[in-house]
Amino acid sequence: MSARPNILFVTVDQWPASLTGYDGHPAILTPTLDQLARVGVRYPRTYSECPICIPARRTMMTGTTARVHGDRSFDPALRMPDLPTLPAVLRQAGYQATAVGKLHVYPPRDRIGFDEVHLAEEGRPHLGGPDDHDIYIADQGFPGRGFDHGMNNNDYLWRPWHLPEHCHVTNWTTWRMCREIKRRDPTRPGFWHLSYTAPHPPLIPLQGYLDIYRDAPLVPPPVGDWAREEAAQPYALRAVRNYWAHVKPQHLLGIQRAFMALCTHIDHQLRLVIGTLREEGLLDDTVILFTADHGDMLGGHDLWAKRLYYEDSARVPTILVGPKGDARTRAGSVDDRLVGLADVMPTLLDFAGVEVPDDVEGLSMVGTRRRAVLLGSCREDANATRMATEGRYKLLWYPCGNLVQLFDLEEDPREEHDRVSDPTLVPVRRRLEAALVEGAWGADLEWLKDGQLVGMPAKEFVGAPNRGLSGQRGHHYPPPPIAGADVVVGTPG
Repeated sequence: MSARPNILFVTVDQWPASLTGYDGHPAILTPTLDQLARVGVRYPRTYSECPICIPARRTMMTGTTARVHGDRSFDPALRMPDLPTLPAVLRQAGYQATAVGKLHVYPPRDRIGFDEVHLAEEGRPHLGGPDDHDIYIADQGFPGRGFDHGMNNNDYLWRPWHLPEHCHVTNWTTWRMCREIKRRDPTRPGFWHLSYTAPHPPLIPLQGYLDIYRDAPLVPPPVGDWAREEAAQPYALRAVRNYWAHVKPQHLLGIQRAFMALCTHIDHQLRLVIGTLREEGLLDDTVILFTADHGDMLGGHDLWAKRLYYEDSARVPTILVGPKGDARTRAGSVDDRLVGLADVMPTLLDFAGVEVPDDVEGLSMVGTRRRAVLLGSCREDANATRMATEGRYKLLWYPCGNLVQLFDLEEDPREEHDRVSDPTLVPVRRRLEAALVEGAWGADLEWLKDGQLVGMPAKEFVGAPNRGLSGQRGHHYPPPPIAGADVVVGTPG
């Protein structure tokens, strides 16, 4: 046993917290996560401070929010800031740091402090590479054919995976991580970052997992009374609705089944990684932290994907299992503190007994300090959204048109009733609006006047043609040419 515990940090992409068995979902099968929740502690009030892939991952790896790390809009050409990263700090403390899966940094082969990275970047060879999963399927006899399924990374088409099962990115990520655990340096504790790209689209589960959900019933998503009149929606919501207007209600059952199939596939594959730790004699001396970069609305309130602060977009599943017998992660416990992704770094450094760098904004999830309000900040244009939550109450602000919503998550966890006009909640609204004013930075400062939220004038929404099919991938052999990294595809507005 090493002086410091091993650390397995597991992330998934676009998985809402509600879509887990332990959270009470009526159809999803997540036996591994459910068991981890029984042997560790879960944090049901964990939010992504900026529910977009790149900003969220910058937050996890630096322990800082966008105000420090610099991106709340999804900038694919932005290098990591000159800040201590989680793997770099752990390496300096003697850890061997290895990542497998998605990092979503620029350039893609930047190791951001890891000793080794085995990369799966969702078909982005135009940003540079190479991508290790692409190399693997080429070695299996399928060069450039990873996206021959024809599905899209930013849409809700679905079909079964088209290559042999072992070529699926979820299987490859698991196999590669198990091999890296076996290839560890036995003289050093291990920090293993296991980063699955699913259930983020493309929705291409294995046929066997689609079969599991063949008879699963439709789970109706929530549709709030505030969401029924599209013309009354702020610009940011109209942009999302317009972008996925082709997704019809009759598609929802198939989408749900495909999405849940991807989730259960990850859940089952995670068992192999835990089993490898057990067989290698490492499990009892390993910290396991599971979370996601953000969720997916999946049709809730007629909305899709992320970039929003409703529960299914911003609230993420989070489970922490300490070393065997660790009193800070009591088996089966629930911790209702407000948690952000900036808390990942100080939490894992806490278990490692490593001093937290001064730049880190997050708080240890097993520490005594707790925040009273958690802020969220996404985009800096007409699509901008902001959040302030105390846990029970959550306020959302859309600067374009200066529209505010207020939800009581204790009485209305599905956010079906906007309470912003409720006179009994005026003190709550004032308190949360004051928190947004206090936390304002950058473009936000132009949307304040005399310490009040005033936003920007409402903007007429006009949808744009989607000639690129939301960033549709093509055949990747020979690889597509290197292209401008600052070109953003697959995003509304």
